[in-house]
Amino acid sequence: MLWEMLLNMAMKRTQTVTDGHAAMIGLLFAMMLPAAAPWWLVLTGTFVSVVVGKMIFGGIGGNPFHPALLGIGILFVSWGDYFDFNEALRNYELGFEMTYPLWSAKFFGPGAVADHSVWGLLAGQQIGGIGATFGLGLIAGGIYLIVRGIVRWEIPVSFLAGVFVTAFMFHAAAPDRFAGPLFHLFTGYTLLGAFFLAPEDSSSPVNFVPMLIYGAGAGILTMLIRNIGVYIDGVVFAIILMNIANPLIDKIRPKAIGKVA
Repeated sequence: MLWEMLLNMAMKRTQTVTDGHAAMIGLLFAMMLPAAAPWWLVLTGTFVSVVVGKMIFGGIGGNPFHPALLGIGILFVSWGDYFDFNEALRNYELGFEMTYPLWSAKFFGPGAVADHSVWGLLAGQQIGGIGATFGLGLIAGGIYLIVRGIVRWEIPVSFLAGVFVTAFMFHAAAPDRFAGPLFHLFTGYTLLGAFFLAPEDSSSPVNFVPMLIYGAGAGILTMLIRNIGVYIDGVVFAIILMNIANPLIDKIRPKAIGKVA
């Protein structure tokens, strides 16, 4: 919010902080951070999110990328070690051993995460981003947004379907190497991405078929990055890539029925 206020002052624009959009960007950004993130990482990421991801494109509604994802993406590329959730956990004396589920599955196979039950993952018995581990809460929040009409159902459902189907195909092809689809649905940024990141108004399609393509594409890319890519969790870059493709995808429309008289 401070970045937006300062930039509006510098550019002599009407103050827009009270519309709550910068606060929402900050909240979503914070939900993806590790608990041990240093203060300068927060300042840098929020600067990129608000100033580069939103304000230089004219403010709310003009951004081609989700601002919070752009900020996190830049931090991932620049200082990826700070998003090593295993290392972040070691900064605390918790008295028990836990590892980031996606990290364990990627490098040691599904056997390394066999003790993670679906209910445990949904209840938050995993490590990860500050606001990305409690699956039941994220699902409840997502359903609330859909019921209120704030978020259309097409993108979250197609995103989760893309993750599920792709993860199922990988697991069926090599069950000793790749974890099952339910594991991937409830770990990492999957639920946060489905309900709160992918459906962002300015960077996602508005037509029915394009929304399904956009969501499914982001889900498929997520699994490709997770299973055969460099990064452990592919949600951030998968959605950013679909943000780039959004203008083309949104042009896909069914042909009109009838003819000009």
